[in-house]
Amino acid sequence: MYEFYDKNGNMVKFTYENEMWNDKIKHVLVITKYKNSWLFTKHKKRGLEFPGGKVEADETLEEAAMREVYEETGGFVKKLYPIGQYEVSGKDEDFYKKVYFAEIEKIKKKGTYLETGGPVLIDIEKTTNFSGKEFSFIMQDQVVPLCIQRIREKFLSK
Repeated sequence: MYEFYDKNGNMVKFTYENEMWNDKIKHVLVITKYKNSWLFTKHKKRGLEFPGGKVEADETLEEAAMREVYEETGGFVKKLYPIGQYEVSGKDEDFYKKVYFAEIEKIKKKGTYLETGGPVLIDIEKTTNFSGKEFSFIMQDQVVPLCIQRIREKFLSK
């Protein structure tokens, strides 16, 4: 278990364990790869980030992950792998998120991407730091680097 504070001063607990908070999880984050690039979405207020969002009442975590990827990037998930989970202890309430890694089969150009500006591809080999001002605060704590480290070890080193 990794514990740290995010940019907003909230305590974050991250684990590669995939069953710890399943009954509490209402959000997903999907680290997406298309060919040799990371597939980001450009949130209109927060900046570049991986797709994700709230799980709707009638869907599984996996269904929510695939829906969010499509809504925010136009990407079609070919393979989806659980990576970990995290808890954010906020000032008003705690929330829980499941993190997935998705290999994207294709990207469809869409008329709208909801609250985002659509897909942004960045070469995997050139992207090792997500602390620049173009990236969302969501990208700037330890969750994404820990997940990418695991993804590189398990899925990209082959």
